[in-house]
Amino acid sequence: MFFTLQNCSAACACLSRLGLMSYQDKEEVVLWMNTVGPYHNRQETYNHYHETLGEALQGVELEFSGLDIKFKDDVMQTTYCEIDLDKGRRDAFVYAIKNHYWYQMYIDDLPIWGIVGEADENGEDYYLWTYKKLEIGYNGNRIVDVNLTSEGKVKLVPNTKIQMSYSVKWKKSDVKFEDRFDKYLDPSFFQHRIHWFSIFNSFMMVIFLVGLVSMILMRTLRKDYARYSKEEEMDDMDRDLGDEYGWKQVHGDVFRPSSHPLIFSSLIGSGCQIFAVSLIVIVVAMIEDLYTERGSMLSTAIFVYAATSPVNGYFGGSLYARQGGRRWIKQMFIGAFLIPAMVCGTAFFINFIAIYYHASRAIPFGTMVAVCCICFFVILPLNLVGTILGRNLSGQPNFPCRVNAVPRPIPEKKWFMEPAVIVCLGGILPFGSIFIEMYFIFTSFWAYKIYYVYGFMMLVLVILCIVTVCVTIVCTYFLLNAEDYRWQWTSFLSAASTAIYVYMYSFYYYFFKTKMYGLFQTSFYFGYMAVFSTALGIMCGAIGYMGTSAFVRKIYTNVKID
Repeated sequence: MFFTLQNCSAACACLSRLGLMSYQDKEEVVLWMNTVGPYHNRQETYNHYHETLGEALQGVELEFSGLDIKFKDDVMQTTYCEIDLDKGRRDAFVYAIKNHYWYQMYIDDLPIWGIVGEADENGEDYYLWTYKKLEIGYNGNRIVDVNLTSEGKVKLVPNTKIQMSYSVKWKKSDVKFEDRFDKYLDPSFFQHRIHWFSIFNSFMMVIFLVGLVSMILMRTLRKDYARYSKEEEMDDMDRDLGDEYGWKQVHGDVFRPSSHPLIFSSLIGSGCQIFAVSLIVIVVAMIEDLYTERGSMLSTAIFVYAATSPVNGYFGGSLYARQGGRRWIKQMFIGAFLIPAMVCGTAFFINFIAIYYHASRAIPFGTMVAVCCICFFVILPLNLVGTILGRNLSGQPNFPCRVNAVPRPIPEKKWFMEPAVIVCLGGILPFGSIFIEMYFIFTSFWAYKIYYVYGFMMLVLVILCIVTVCVTIVCTYFLLNAEDYRWQWTSFLSAASTAIYVYMYSFYYYFFKTKMYGLFQTSFYFGYMAVFSTALGIMCGAIGYMGTSAFVRKIYTNVKID
């Protein structure tokens, strides 16, 4: 409604996107109009045309501006429309200026930003920028740079006419086509010394933690093995009179199926899939520079998530089979739709608010149908294939210890050894290893930075995995040593509790690092932050459980049990 260029466009035909192409002299260059909205509420944007699923989900909708721009053809200042500024239109422009409305345009996939207008120091008079100077750089027959300068400040006075004009200046540039996005990157922000220091600090914490875990567990387990070997040399009378305690005493229950195995195995399968998606997408982003194309990151993530559905089925189905589950079809459905249902449920709820605000973030009905089709016709069949493979290849229980028919009573222990306390404390160190990176990720998504340091992200992911596994192993060892064999859920939840600290940090970021406001932006922010935190928690929980499971199997395999 405030996008004057769109109102004055001579044509709104759906043309094919002209990005990443070469031009001939005098060939038409399309100026696409994208969105307009409050500067501090980046997600609250208003209309326009999208080409990919990622663009549709992110609210990227383009419309042809209708401005006459030709390759290497300068345009002197030209009026393209005249606004009859009645009271209603003036009030609309004043509202936009008060809320710092900005707009975005694209030329050959290069983004341009501009501000609608500005107020004077006293906030009594408001001015509209009426003249837009476009300066476009070219190298050979390709566009490599574009800049927008807003001039022609005109005071908003009711019942007057305002002329909107533009000009185009072409200049030769030495910028290479493959380097044309470098100007949008911010090395001083992402490669700041604090970023390097945080990575180094996390790396040192990993070395210290791994060394500490190895030293403690090796020394402790060596003593345990020696004590248990000595007990095996005793006769039955001496063994009965001896002190029985420690993790060996629960060997008959440690491989007992977890409570609620259907939900547990579905969470593990989903966590393994999220980890696979994260790893693949980061590698692809490091190779392909996905930030150069609109919506490409989200489109890639959706494609990879659908393609990796067999991972979910394999790990979830095999674990459920090993735990004696019989309703494997129900488990497959829950595992396949657990994450999509969470994401889609949140998105559709926020969608109603976006529709109410007439925001471009409102997901079109056709996009909703496309997402549902992906879930039912791609994700579900591939998950079925993975489930069948998992049940047949690794679904047989091959535990090193027999499971007792009657569960062993769990003795009383100190309060800090209770699973609930372990779960609450387990996520502190994993969160500590990633919280600096969370700041950079949040800033790139909720502000105006383009995240491109995926090498950092890969390193942080590796550090997170190592720290999570080490922490859950230590927590599980102390739990088993207290003769509490409920380690499956404890290992998963102690790692998954990282999500709680990430979500708490998102509150701090919202109130102290942004200037967001309004129902739509608040619900959008906290809704999707809840989805992000939950997905991260499920991934960490699955990583913690898989590492702990290998540890538990290892220590009980090396103990002789009659």
